[in-house]
This record gives sequence, structure tokens and C-alpha cells, in this order.
Amino acid sequence: MARRTFVVIDVIEILVHWYAGRPKSVVADSLGVNRETVAKYVAPAVAAGLVPGGPAIDRGAWAAYVAVWFPELVVADVRHPTFALIACHYDAIAEGLATNTATTVWQRLRDEAGLSVSLASFRRYLYAHLPEEMLRAQVTVLKDDLGPGEESQVDYGFLGMWLDPGSGRRRKVWAFVMVLSCSRHMFVRPVLRVDTASWIAAHIAGWEFFGGVTARTVIDNLKTGVLKADLYDPKLNRTYAELCAHYGTLVDPARRLKPKDKPKVENPMAYIRDSFWAGREFVSETAMQDAAVVWCRQVAGRRASRPLEGAQPAVVFEAVEADRLIGLPAQPYELAVWSTPKVGPDIHAKVGKVLYSLPWRFIGRAVDARESANLVEFFVDGTLVKTHIRKARGKQTDFSDYPPEKVAFLMRTPAWCRRRAGEIGESCVELIAELLAVNALYRLRSAQGVLGLAERHSPERLNAACRRALDVGDPTYRTVKGILIAGTEHDHDEPRPHAPVAVPAHLHGPARLFDDTFINPQQHSRPNEGLPRTRPANGTRPA
Repeated sequence: MARRTFVVIDVIEILVHWYAGRPKSVVADSLGVNRETVAKYVAPAVAAGLVPGGPAIDRGAWAAYVAVWFPELVVADVRHPTFALIACHYDAIAEGLATNTATTVWQRLRDEAGLSVSLASFRRYLYAHLPEEMLRAQVTVLKDDLGPGEESQVDYGFLGMWLDPGSGRRRKVWAFVMVLSCSRHMFVRPVLRVDTASWIAAHIAGWEFFGGVTARTVIDNLKTGVLKADLYDPKLNRTYAELCAHYGTLVDPARRLKPKDKPKVENPMAYIRDSFWAGREFVSETAMQDAAVVWCRQVAGRRASRPLEGAQPAVVFEAVEADRLIGLPAQPYELAVWSTPKVGPDIHAKVGKVLYSLPWRFIGRAVDARESANLVEFFVDGTLVKTHIRKARGKQTDFSDYPPEKVAFLMRTPAWCRRRAGEIGESCVELIAELLAVNALYRLRSAQGVLGLAERHSPERLNAACRRALDVGDPTYRTVKGILIAGTEHDHDEPRPHAPVAVPAHLHGPARLFDDTFINPQQHSRPNEGLPRTRPANGTRPA
């Protein structure tokens, strides 16, 4: 490998990074040099009494120092031939770094100003000419150590692929991890699904593992926990919010894409994959979870933790934190899943795989549905408007949710018709019984029509009209209605021979009386031509 030639700008860059407080190893990794080289060029500064983090020193002063300490170095910038292309955008870069990251500034200069240098060269230029701006973005503020029982951090981490012995399928396995910020004691639960039910069950199992709950729970912005991430007003998943309220812990979502907000649960992920998961075989998801509990107590809980100066997390937990947790509630939490279905024109809303009816006045509205183990409850603007017994699939309808006129036919069943006829009179009971004797559902509407006449006529008149219709041998809706209109329900004359039934309006041609007898309706008005004719032998109709 060719020996690298150092120039003044290289040494200034090393000194600026070191004086900003970065360790020598970090400076070496960032600038692509070895640690011995960094130590060589930093040594004169240390001998001169300069201490990282001291009074500000500009690049001109550093150049003067380098000229004295290392007179053999050249001033020319032979290592960065692209710096001249970037330098003409210096003002725009300085302004952009005030509000955006270095990558975004480079991307905008590339797309809008035609800058044709790589991102790596651009970042080298920034470290050389704008080191303070670059270092400011990397500053991490150390927070005070949290007291016992104050905070826990929760997240999912990918463990690996698992061959399910039962199905023969390869499946992804995720680790739900809960870490207590004070003692560093952790709970791990492998899961095959990361839905709301698994998320809730894992929290409950974790709190039962520790025997209590911390005052605050820091989570990532998963949809099972946070529906809409926001720094000031995040929208929590309603099921998860109910869980945390039931256990008395405050939910504190981390900022979006900010893993540093929950480092205590982010850092152990690699350790969990290596120590618990790698190289092990499990026969089921339950076996994984049982093994994880044992591992948390006997391995992870007994490890020497560097943040605790070598102390064991389980020992610290038992000594200072176990008694400071919020006690578990006396009543177990009932898992309820919230959703926001829309009520369709058929007055049903879908929850899971089931359609449930709601009062018709909510058609077209989105409602809040709470699905628990036994009930499905619907809320509008926080007010409970309907409750159903939970079903696994299908449809559940309360016909009282429909407008009465829309379900009159469905509500007035044969049983209802017989009961209503009894309220009117014996003759009505007899007529309805005859209508419903055969093909009850087919003739149900006719029975409903007869009973509906009671809305316009007194029960006495309707009962008498039914008696009259039975006497003439035509117990139909039209006959009863005609008798009431004509007012002949009390006519006790001898019944006349029953006339042939009139031809319905949608039928054409002669009405059939018997298998071989027809009558032409036009002959009723002609004298001496009212007798029925027999069918001709050839089967044709008479003219």
C-alpha cells in the first residue's frame, strides 16, 4: 500500500476533531487514519498545554500552530481535488446545515445546483471546513440516571428464522424486550406475530415477570402502540392506552427515527440474539417463551453489566427496584380491540369477520367499535349506542334497529298473524288459519294484508267481513277488502254461487275453470252465450 502523504489541512482536521472532545480512536476512524498517526500529531498540542473543550481556536490559529510544530508539511491540498468544486457553494452549505443534515444539503446541491461530487467527498469537505457544524449534529446529551421504578423501555427486535416442526414452514421470530432503566433487568418474549394481541399479552407477561409496573413506559412508534407519531401530541392505539391506564403506567413514545431515546432496550438486542437465540432449536412458540424466561433469570439477570459497574441486574433489581414498582391491579385486564368501521346502508358495520347491526340513523357514519372476549360495543362521540354478543363469524341483526316500515313483513311472522287475528275475532282467526294452512310463507303477505285492514276499519267490521268471505267460499284479501268497501259484511242473504275468479291483470286469454273447460270473459255481457264451452277435440281454443 502506498504511503499516505500528509499535508497541513490533514493535521488541522485531526487537531480540530481532537480539540472538540472526540476520543483519538473516534478521530482515527472518522478520518481514515490509524491511531498512532493521530497520537503523533496531537502530542505537540498536549505538550503545549491545550486541553480538549478549552477556549475556541479558529482554523487560522491551528494553521500557525502546525507551521511551528511540523514545518516539513506542505500547505497544498493534494488529497482533495474535489474541494474546489464544493468551495463555490460554501455559503449555501453553511446556511443549509443550520436546518438540515449533511446528506440533505448534498442531495439538494446535486439536484438543484449540479454539484457532481460523491457524498463521501462532500462529508470530508465539511469535516475539513465546517467541523463544528458536523460535530454539533453528533452530540449526544447524557441524561441523569433514573431512579428505581421510574422507567422501562420496550421494543421489538428480530431474532431470526425458525423452522416450525408442526407445519414445516420457516417463520420469522421477533423478540419483545422490556428493560428496566434503573437495574437493567430485562424480560424477553419470542413471538411469531406482532399484532395487537401479541403486543398486549407480552406487556402483561413482562409486568408479571417483574411483579410490578414502572411509572413510565417508553415505546417505539409501532402501530400496535402509536397510531400517529407526534413529538407533542402522539395518538396512541386505543387498546394499548386502555392497557396502560389499567396498570397505571404513563406511555411516553420515543421520537420517530430516534433510537437514542431508548438506548437501554436498543443496545441489548445483539446480545439477546447471540446468547439466547443463536444455535438453539425449539419445538414450539411456547417452548421459546418458557426458555426465554429461564434465560432472563439465570443468564441475562446474572451477567456483569457495564453500566452498573459490573453488578448483576437481577441482584440490583431485588435490592433497590422490586419494592419501588407500582403493584399489579387486583382485576385482570380484559383484552379489547378497537376499530373504526363504517355503518353501511344495510345498517351493519363489520368488526372482525362479523356484521353487526346499529340503529339506522347512524348509516354512513364511522363509529368506534370495542371488541372484547364476550361483547362488541359501538360508540359514537364517546356515547355507547349499541351492544352485541360477540360472534366468531357471520351476521348478527337486531331488527329493531331498522325503521319499522322497512321490516314490517319480516316482523309480522305467521305466529304474529295468528296472535293478532285472535285479538280481532273468531272469524278472523278462522280465515287466517285457512290462508296459512298451506304454503304459509307464500301466503303470508295476504294474511298480513287482511290484518292490516284493521288499521282503517273496526275489529267488529273486519271480523264480520272475514265471516262473510268464508261463507262465500273466497277467504282472500281482495274479497275481504271488497266486502268492507261495499259495506256488505252484515248481509245475511243466502250466499250466491261463487263466480269464477277474475283473470289477474298480468295474464291474458280465457280463465281456466277446470282441466277441460274455459270461459271467455267477453261472453258475460252477451245473452244466451254465458254457458261454458268444452275444448274442441283438436285442442284449439274457440273463436
